[in-house]
Order: sequence, then structure tokens, then C-alpha cells
Amino acid sequence: MENDMRSIGEMARDSGLGVSALRFYDRAGVLVPAWVAPDSGYRWYGPEQVEEARLLARLRRAGMPLADIRLVLAGWSGADTGLVRQLLDAHLRRLEQGLSDARGEFSALRDILDHRENQMTSPLTAAVRLSAAAPELAGALDTVRFAAGSDPEVPMLGGVLLDIEGAALRTVATDRYRMAVARAAVAGHDGEQVQVIVPSPLADAMRALLHGDGDVRLSVDGGRVTLEAGDRQVSGDCLDHEFPDYRRLLPAPGGRRALVEVTAFRRTLETGPVRSGDGVVPDLSVLRVADDGTVTLVPHDDDGPGRVAVNRGFLLEALAAGARDRLLLEIDTPTTPIAIRRPDDEDGFSILMPVRLED
Repeated sequence: MENDMRSIGEMARDSGLGVSALRFYDRAGVLVPAWVAPDSGYRWYGPEQVEEARLLARLRRAGMPLADIRLVLAGWSGADTGLVRQLLDAHLRRLEQGLSDARGEFSALRDILDHRENQMTSPLTAAVRLSAAAPELAGALDTVRFAAGSDPEVPMLGGVLLDIEGAALRTVATDRYRMAVARAAVAGHDGEQVQVIVPSPLADAMRALLHGDGDVRLSVDGGRVTLEAGDRQVSGDCLDHEFPDYRRLLPAPGGRRALVEVTAFRRTLETGPVRSGDGVVPDLSVLRVADDGTVTLVPHDDDGPGRVAVNRGFLLEALAAGARDRLLLEIDTPTTPIAIRRPDDEDGFSILMPVRLED
């Protein structure tokens, strides 16, 4: 019997619905397998269910409510398609009305921003000259560079923020889905806060100068930043944008902590179970932290509680940027950012946004 049917993995491949989504729709009674093996509980689907699953995937991508999806599937193969057409038209009208409402709200928000814009001043108020140890500044750039954005629609995220205040220079980068923060001690500045966004190519050029153990000189004058290391120098214009208030995005310590051996954990991520993406959704690793502080990768057939999904590529990059043999993973709920912290350095860390699982 199994030879005439598709396994749940084959059904996921042929329909565009993930394995966890197929399990969810089975439990919800929307797409029930043709047969479930009594000994293993493994789900098998008939050939005729592929078209139904593809239809379900389309309706899901369109954001149709589950109750309406049930009715569409129930009436899809019938001779009278009137109900199906009414449900499709009604959902389209809801989407159009929602878009119209969103346009109105966004227009109001833009008016508020326009009103505030002239009243706001940039933290950059004066020329700054300071010095820093090359290894510290290099480490601060290395810690955050991987998280810099590249989306032209949000150019203010396309670089590294230098946040200078007192005797500290913080480097910050984010692309909305991850953020990294680091700190380097500086000398020669005791004035007010100064912030500039160094575009990624300029940040990379600055990093290339940071070799050896000596001090380097950093200056910010207007919208231009210059780094001098010995007789070498690199300078360029900063991004003419304001960086978001990253402090509002910092997670408070919490959740379950797992101390991981980075080399072994990277190997586990690279060879362990992964939920393959489709070009739009990235490859995901699904994590769980046990009561004893052990972090494990969750296999495909485990849909129990405590699972947190994360972009596997982002997590591997964050582990490399952590630059430690051991790192702390702080994992809480499936919607809470995952923090990757250094056990010996509270100022250098990164956070990753989790990815919602269909289950």
C-alpha cells in the first residue's frame, strides 16, 4: 500500500508545504493523510491529495483564514463552484481593504515624522579626535561586521555605527533580522555623544589597517571619518542617515542559557538536521535547551514544546564572529530573540531573530 502513496517528506517536496505544516493541517482536520501506519504513526498521502495540498499552499500564502480554507477545499472539486468563488472574492476584498487601511495609517505616520524631523538634531555636533588600541578596534569591527545590512531600501543599515561616548566606542550593526554590538576603549574624547554610520566598504578598509599592537587615531569631522595607523590612512564619507536607537532593541538577560563548545556546535549545525528552505525561506536549525543547559538540534519528527527555529547561516556567522572557544546561547520563547554572548565579555554579543515554524 505504501508503494502507491507519498510519504510526508515526498508530499512536502511535491506540494510546497513543509513537513511541520502538513502535520499541523492533519491535526486541524484540513488535510488528513489517506493512511497512517498503525505501528509507527507515519503519514502517507494518496496521489490525488497532491493537487489539494498545492491548493492549500496557495491559500496559505495568500493569508486566507483556516476556517475559509476548510470550505474552499470542501467545495473545490464539486460541480457548484459558487461558494469557492465567493470565499476567494471575500478574502481578496479583505486584503484590499487592509491595504487601504495600512496606506492611511502609514500616511499619518509620515506626517508625524515630517513634523518631528526639523526638531530633531543629530548626535554629531563637533569634530572628534581620539585614539584606540588597534586590536580592540579590530575586534569591535569583527564582532559586528557580519550583521550589517545590504538592502538598498534601508540604506541607514548598510554600514557600522560608531557610537562614541566618553571613553567608549561602541560598534553596532543590524540588518533587521540580527544585530551585533561590541565595545572598544578610546582616549582623547570626553565630550558629548557622537554617532556616525561608516558604510560597509569603508569599515572593511578601516579594518584592513588594524594590524599590530599599537594605537591608531580616529577622527570624525562633519560627515567624514578618518583612521590613521602609522603612516597609513583611510578616510571616507559617512552615510547621511540616522541609525535607529539600538539600545531599545537590546535583550534583557533571560531565558535558558547553554554554554556551547563552538567548534563542536558548528559541526553539529553543519551536519545535523536542517529544515531546507525554498529560496525565500532560509535553511533553518531548530534548537531546544534542556533543563540541564544542554542545547540540541530538534529532528523533523519532533514537534514538541520548547523548539526555537533560527536561520542556520546567520547562527554560524554569529558563532564565528563571537571569536571564542565557548559561547553562551540564550534561548527563551519561539518569538524571543536568541542572544549569543561571550562568557568573559558582556560588551560583545549578537542577537538573532527567530523564525516562526508552521506547526
